[in-house]
Amino acid sequence: MQKEFIVASGKARLAGVEAGAEDALRLPVVFLHAGVADRRMWQAQLDAFAPRHRVVAYDRRGFGATRGQPETFSHIDDLLALLDRLDIDQAALVGCSQGARIAIDFALTHPGRAAGLFLVAPAVTGAPSPEAFPPAVEALLEMLEEAEEEEDLDRINLLEAWMWLDGPDCEEGRVGGAIRALFLTMNATALHAPDPGPETNPAAFPAAYARLADLKLPAQVLWGDADFPHIQQRCVHLVQAIPRALGTVVPGAAHLPGLEQPEAFNRHLRAFLDGL
Repeated sequence: MQKEFIVASGKARLAGVEAGAEDALRLPVVFLHAGVADRRMWQAQLDAFAPRHRVVAYDRRGFGATRGQPETFSHIDDLLALLDRLDIDQAALVGCSQGARIAIDFALTHPGRAAGLFLVAPAVTGAPSPEAFPPAVEALLEMLEEAEEEEDLDRINLLEAWMWLDGPDCEEGRVGGAIRALFLTMNATALHAPDPGPETNPAAFPAAYARLADLKLPAQVLWGDADFPHIQQRCVHLVQAIPRALGTVVPGAAHLPGLEQPEAFNRHLRAFLDGL
């Protein structure tokens, strides 16, 4: 059974859930959500891995049920506060997109606290921006920019579902049903949330992209072949740059393969965790 918790960090109250037995022989697993989602994107993983691991997922500032007052903050410090409050000395970190960026930065800043990194379509602090996009992707980005200029949050939500759930070069609505409804709910919550304040991360910023070789722990990079081309290229680079990294492509998935194809995703994650 999942148990909800609140962890104080600065002026924020981080809302999360945990489940599973506190078995000292098995590593805890902490899930870090994407920037268009919240902890609910990991429900299939929490259900699948709770029988064998202590599993934790939480909402970062500006997402889900987490609340707080605006201030300058660090996601790295928030994650450290959460691990300390939950008495987790070391964990496997599973991060998607911006969540993976935080996992990388945390492992560089506190190397003894991360036992392994499972990085899903990761953003990386200091990574170069793409120079160009395919025409179809460029057209979608222009529509998003126009919606942002008009501050049309509902339109932004729909376009971001197209970009990140369907895939930017795929047909809009490719992924439907309960998964799409959940995405739109999670992302709408983030779009309407108050600004949590500026993020600072001096320990890792802006050098994480140049410090990938310093990640000596086991890592696996996983991505979908319907994701943005530059993200797929970045994933290949991470596999080459992180000394103990392996790479896995999920066919037919976009930016959120754990949400879109949970059975395939869980199979790869289970193999990774068993290897640890």
